[in-house]
Amino acid sequence: MAAAESLSQYLVRVFAQHPYKIVLSKAARKDVPYRKIDLERKGETYLASQYTEKQVFHKNLSPKEAEDFCGESLEADFLQLNAWDQAGESMILCSRKGKASFKRKALPAQAPAPQEAHNRQKQYLLAEGQVIPPLVDMGIFTAEGRVVRPMYDKFRQINRFVEIVDDAVAELRPKQLNIIDFGCGKSYLTFVLYYYLTEIRKIPVRMIGLDLKAEVIEKCSAAARRYGYSGLTFELGDINGYQAPFPVDMVVSLHACDTATDYALYNAVQWGAKMIFSVPCCQHELNGQMKPEHLAILGRYGILKERFAALATDAIRGNLLE
Repeated sequence: MAAAESLSQYLVRVFAQHPYKIVLSKAARKDVPYRKIDLERKGETYLASQYTEKQVFHKNLSPKEAEDFCGESLEADFLQLNAWDQAGESMILCSRKGKASFKRKALPAQAPAPQEAHNRQKQYLLAEGQVIPPLVDMGIFTAEGRVVRPMYDKFRQINRFVEIVDDAVAELRPKQLNIIDFGCGKSYLTFVLYYYLTEIRKIPVRMIGLDLKAEVIEKCSAAARRYGYSGLTFELGDINGYQAPFPVDMVVSLHACDTATDYALYNAVQWGAKMIFSVPCCQHELNGQMKPEHLAILGRYGILKERFAALATDAIRGNLLE
């Protein structure tokens, strides 16, 4: 009679089948923190979902990490593992004394269906697996090009901004682009946009970041040199009255405070820029001028007056731009 295999040998057999779903269940003790753990294959990795009575906690694991994780869980907290692959179902059962057994059977009719990757993962323009230096420095990517999990919302926000720009660029089909970024600040999105246009879109770009803070300009200039972004430069200057050194195709103004947004929009129109991407910020000008004598209720509460002033400001800007 053949000797029984060890738990680790059983796990090797399970993962050799490249299972698309694994469930760890039957807690070994009452104080086990999770009532069950699911692992789902997502491309080349596994997403582990650890369920308490009221919450679920997630972590991403490589196949080897997932195998080790399952082994540790069976040794410490759970008595049963079920794994489904394209050919069948594997099961590992552990006794409370630590003895493991293995079963293999054909895929049952009620087996969980594999989820296609495109149903679970959005295909981002800035995808994982690319080493994008600005995103690494921002703490959004690891040095290997993987998203840092707590930064996933920021990763999606940045991709959404790039998608909006990409839609306009795809329609324009430029052979090259001259861009001014007003009020660039620390220039996180400036660097990301330059990377996307030059490295992914393969469009030659001349881009200037403009800001009033000398320290910021120095740091951004050093970063551009470090990244090797030869077409991206930074200048110390005011948006009001700025003279662009080239015909401007695109103006970016993200959170330029108060009337700085208006100067950015005005300059963009005067230059005949084909694309304007602007996010207003700190809209105080109209708020300070409003005297709602006939609508006193608007001035009674500061927060309501502020919100109304912001909406009115953007309404004026929108109509002037059109």
